[in-house]
This record gives sequence, structure tokens and C-alpha cells, in this order.
Amino acid sequence: MEQGEMVVRLPGRSHSPKGFGETLVLKHKEVHHFFFVPFREQPIYSTRAHVFQIDPNTKKNWVPTSKHAVTVSYFYDSTRNVYRIISLDGTKAIINSTISPNMTFTKTSQKFGQWADSRANTVYGLGFSSERHLAKFADKFAECKEAARLAKEKSLEKMGLANSPSQESVPGDIQSPMTPESINGTGDELGVPDLTPNSESQSEPSPNTQTFTHSPAITKHWEAELAALKGNNAKLTAALLESTGNVKQWKQQLAAYQEEAERLHKRVTELECMSGQTNVIKSQKTELNQTIEELETALKAKEEEMEQLKVEVEKVNRLQEQKDSLAWKLQETDDRSKELQTQLANLEQRLEASQVEQETFRKDLKTLLEVLDGKIFELTELRDNLAKLIMGS
Repeated sequence: MEQGEMVVRLPGRSHSPKGFGETLVLKHKEVHHFFFVPFREQPIYSTRAHVFQIDPNTKKNWVPTSKHAVTVSYFYDSTRNVYRIISLDGTKAIINSTISPNMTFTKTSQKFGQWADSRANTVYGLGFSSERHLAKFADKFAECKEAARLAKEKSLEKMGLANSPSQESVPGDIQSPMTPESINGTGDELGVPDLTPNSESQSEPSPNTQTFTHSPAITKHWEAELAALKGNNAKLTAALLESTGNVKQWKQQLAAYQEEAERLHKRVTELECMSGQTNVIKSQKTELNQTIEELETALKAKEEEMEQLKVEVEKVNRLQEQKDSLAWKLQETDDRSKELQTQLANLEQRLEASQVEQETFRKDLKTLLEVLDGKIFELTELRDNLAKLIMGS
């Protein structure tokens, strides 16, 4: 590559067998013209989102094309009267999609949407930070789609008016070469599963049960950790199985390399026995030695990969031990929760008995007070009578 040049990979049309992406080598001035001359006007609408593309092999899994959220903008090209969705990650155009009337933007979840672009032979997916941003993007997509449809109809009307006086034109479908239809193809939708994870909400305990809610909270915490470890264990197990299959394949390749090395050594010996072609033998010997060195390097690389696989197996074993420990702690938490529930039931029974006893004591005390009131009244009358007798005497 010459100085002052850079490689730009575009997600446009390609003649490669896979049918996506093409590579252009542009100089600095050409890069400025390619990226910034069409964008001299301000974008119609801009937002930030995580960009994904459908896996071209499986057509099911999403492949992230940006490590973080990038700016995604709608642009209007007044020269061609078309609308485009553009997103740049540095100097790399990760989205360059022309909106056609037959495109459809689909919301697959609260924060994720997708649309198919037959020109790029892919499906784009955008993950937004909120449902509001997704709704705004979808509304703007519908507006641009309607504008593209009107532009196409006007273009077709102009083509019809231009061709109506002439009788030499052949009847058939009329389509402007600058319409989004001619640029973007048919735009058939590809079915893509919703891969956005659903969030789970946790309810908070009521004020009446705050005293004994710590053990269920601990239980939920350990259950969440156990579920995460189970997921990691499943992923590592799948990776281990895949790596085990690769190890068998590598062993077969290693055996083939060893056989090839032995054959090459025999060939070197045979060539050394030939005296009439010394120079040719030396050059062939050098090439064979280089081949042997390359095979030994490949063998060392395979051995290093096997060591890495052993380390992964050890990690899986440690995760299994952690899983067993968490399961035992979860069982202990359940037992403790049951004990606390039993103690709570006993305390409630004792509280009810105490309330009954207090009610009985209150009734007895009330009766005693009534009796005392009567006795006091009688004593008061007796005192008054005695006082009258004393005063009369």
C-alpha cells in the first residue's frame, strides 16, 4: 500500500462468492470526497445505537459491527432524490443503506429493531438505549419510506410523460435508474429471531414482613448466582466438546505432518545419494528443510492450543465445585428459612394466648373496680349517717 492511502471496507454490492462487502483503496483526498462530499448538508435525524448485522452463514445469529454505541443518521441526497441511513465507526462505513418503498422496519423487542437491505445482501439490527429512541427511529423510517415512494411515483410519471409522444418505446415496466428501487433491489425481508434479552423485575417486601425477608432475599441471590454458573458451565462444556473435536482433527493433521516429514526426510536421503544433480539437490534440500521447520512450528502451535484446552478444562472443574458449594449453601438457606417460619408461627400463637389472658385480666379488674365503687359508696353513706348521729347527740 502506498503512503497516504487507506483501506475502506464498504457493506455494498460485491462480486465475491459470499455476496457482501467490497474493499476499496482510497487516498486521503478520495476518502474526504467519498465520505464527506455527499454529507455536506446536515443529517435529517441522528441517534445513537449499537449496530448489528445478520450472520451471512447461519442467517439467524446477530454479529455486532460496532464495539459501542455509534451515531446512526438519516441523510437526504437532493441530486438523486433518495434517502439513506448512514453510520460510521471511525472511517469505516458500517451502515450504508438506501431506503426503498418496499422496505420494512420491524420492532422485535422494546429496544431492538431491524430491516433488510437486499442491495447489501444483509439484515441490519439496531439496539437502542430506550424504547423512546426506537419509536423515533421507526417513525422517521416510515416518513423516509413514504417520501421515497412519492419520489418513485413522480419519477415514473416524468418517465411516462417523456416517453408518451414517442411511438418507438417498447411497452413494459418503466423505472428510473436513480430511484431507490433500482439502487436497492427488491428488499425482501429476512426472518430474524428476537435476540434481545428480557429483563426480570423483582418485587420488594411489604412493611409487615420486613423482619423475616432476609432469608428469601439470600435465597434469590444464591439462585441467581447458581443460574449464572449453570449458564457459564453449559457454555464452557459446549466449548470443551468443540475443542475436543478440534483436538482429534489436530492429532490427525499432526500424524499426517509426521508422515509427510518422514517422507521428506527419505526424499532428502535419496536426493543426497544422487551425485549428478548436486545443485538441484541442495536447493530441494533447502526447500524441504524449510517445509520441515514450518511443520514443526505448526506442531508447536497445536501443542500450545492443547495446553490452553487443559486450562479450560480446569476452569470447568472449578466452576463445578463452585456450583456444588452454592447448591449446599442454598439448601442451608432453605432450612434456615423453614426454621424462621416455624419460630414465627410459635410467636404468633404465644401472642394470641397473651392477648386472651390480658382480656380476661381486664374483665376481672373491671368487675373488681365495680365492687370497690359499691363498697366506697356504702362507706360514704355510713360516714354521713354517723356524722348526723354525732351532730344530733
